[in-house]
Amino acid sequence: MESWGWVYLTLMASAAQSVRTGGQKHLTQHMSTFAVSLVRFVYGLPFVVAYFCFLMYAYERDIPVLTLYFLGFCLLGGVGQILATALLVFLFSFRNFAVGTTYARTEAFLTAVAGAFLFGELISLQGWFAIAISVSGVVVITIAKTTVDGGGWVTRIWNRSAAVGLASGFGFALAALSVREAALSLGDDTVLFPAALTLVTTILMQSAILGLYIVVREREQIAIMLREWKVGTFVGATSALGSVGWFSAFTLQKASFVKALGQIEFIFTLAISILFFRERTSPSELVGMLLVVVGIVYLLAVA
Repeated sequence: MESWGWVYLTLMASAAQSVRTGGQKHLTQHMSTFAVSLVRFVYGLPFVVAYFCFLMYAYERDIPVLTLYFLGFCLLGGVGQILATALLVFLFSFRNFAVGTTYARTEAFLTAVAGAFLFGELISLQGWFAIAISVSGVVVITIAKTTVDGGGWVTRIWNRSAAVGLASGFGFALAALSVREAALSLGDDTVLFPAALTLVTTILMQSAILGLYIVVREREQIAIMLREWKVGTFVGATSALGSVGWFSAFTLQKASFVKALGQIEFIFTLAISILFFRERTSPSELVGMLLVVVGIVYLLAVA
């Protein structure tokens, strides 16, 4: 499983995340950003716990002693994901949010950079090249789907929106690297069990943090979350399936490689918009999709 397992798990996670997005779009019409995120964690938690209990039975394992090192990286990963999501949503308040969104979509490259400097993850030159190709494709798709206000090249390339987008991308990168470090610190000879334990711990922390925030700042959202339980269950189930894929893949392979392959989600999303919503695809989007595919194929060849 170790050689190609991370590929199958990442594809599963990307597909589940694409499907989950549809449910989240419905919830965003009725809830705040943090409430939607809490729905994803709280409604997904029973599925994740059930999956973890199954693995405990299958592998005949008990819950090990959780070190501060493990818990610290779980907390860092959970908070990083929450803040990155909040920053990404905050981008839409800017007139020129397209620039920031483009920078946020470079998270695969940011993961490679942060992994190399903070976690000592060495990547070959071919690996860097493959990541750069796929990231450039995502950037092309993002630019093609949005418009940028007028102004000089400096203003278009770098502004406040770009800084927020870069911070968001770095948050997602840090989250991926942190959960990988947490899972590997368990020193387990399996893949699925440490990934599942890391997932359960992280989601519990995220649920507690966001739950406390909602109770204190947005208590009115609780009733809406309960009323939307059907969609919430769908979002929770697909989110749990995607998270199992992501966390397991991070345990098997470098986070930057997983993130690069995970960019196939953009192709899944575009395919859904074309096939089910009859949206037209521009030549720029097709070029971006081609770059993503080329980058992924090259990555699989050198990984």
